[in-house]
Amino acid sequence: MTGQIVRRLLSLVPVLVVVGFVVFFLIHLAPGDPAAVMAGNEATTERIEQLRHEMGLDRPLWEQFVSWSTRALRGDLGTSFFLNQPVLTAIGERIEPTGLLTLYALIMSILIGFPAGIVAAVRRNSWIDRLTMVTALGGVCIPSFWLGILMILVLAVWARWLPAAGYAPFLDDPLQNFRYLVMPAFSLGLQQAALLARVVRSSMLEVMREDYVRTARAKGVAEGMVVLRHALPNAMIPALTIIGNSMGNLLGGAIVTEAVFNTPGVGRLVVQSVLRRDFPVIQGAVLVIAAVYVLVNLIVDIAYVIADPRIRLSTRS
Repeated sequence: MTGQIVRRLLSLVPVLVVVGFVVFFLIHLAPGDPAAVMAGNEATTERIEQLRHEMGLDRPLWEQFVSWSTRALRGDLGTSFFLNQPVLTAIGERIEPTGLLTLYALIMSILIGFPAGIVAAVRRNSWIDRLTMVTALGGVCIPSFWLGILMILVLAVWARWLPAAGYAPFLDDPLQNFRYLVMPAFSLGLQQAALLARVVRSSMLEVMREDYVRTARAKGVAEGMVVLRHALPNAMIPALTIIGNSMGNLLGGAIVTEAVFNTPGVGRLVVQSVLRRDFPVIQGAVLVIAAVYVLVNLIVDIAYVIADPRIRLSTRS
């Protein structure tokens, strides 16, 4: 198992190389000049060219890529054009809001999705099952940014129960931190909760038709024990896949959600960097998100083995 984990970690390198290559060239092929944005509308052509030279943007594209990728391999993602600080520093200063937002959203999706899927499976074809699945379908279809705006209107503007936007550091005030993040976390995690509920229901229904479940019932085991001890552990594998994929979806969705709730995280940093054509920050943020996504998938693979020892990492490597 240890050897498989090492090989999966080594496979992270080519993934990041491909991601870096694609992101670098797509960004540079997009219209817009960082030097022109930085210089302003009234800048002369000479001033813009001087800034392009200072930023290294006047060099051939392949030369810029080799220079950037070489530094990235050493852990240097460059310096922001506009923030005038290293990219890793800029991301590190904003990683807490994004990390906590993603964590809260994931916890909410699990706390909502798992019970809903289990209850729907146990009460199959009942009104509870139908209501749960209709609600889950609505949760999958509702865009997170629209739900976020609606929650701001109802819970912050009308009811005044929660702050509409902003952020409080966790170490300074954990309760206030949660109050700032509960709305964006719910709007971000609802879609994943709905998807998880549907997957858990389907998996539970399949497992509950197995012979060992019928045998447990025939022996007189209480229905709650049959569901939680016999059926649920064997229905976990598809759910773990959804949870692993949810991390990538939540990190991507955080970009829009942070913009809606004015949360000072990596997502809003990426949006601002795109508008300002801050190439180093965009490239560095995408690389960090890709690395986190691959590491989460590795953790999910290890969870597979824990949940079902018959599974080996070699089957997915």
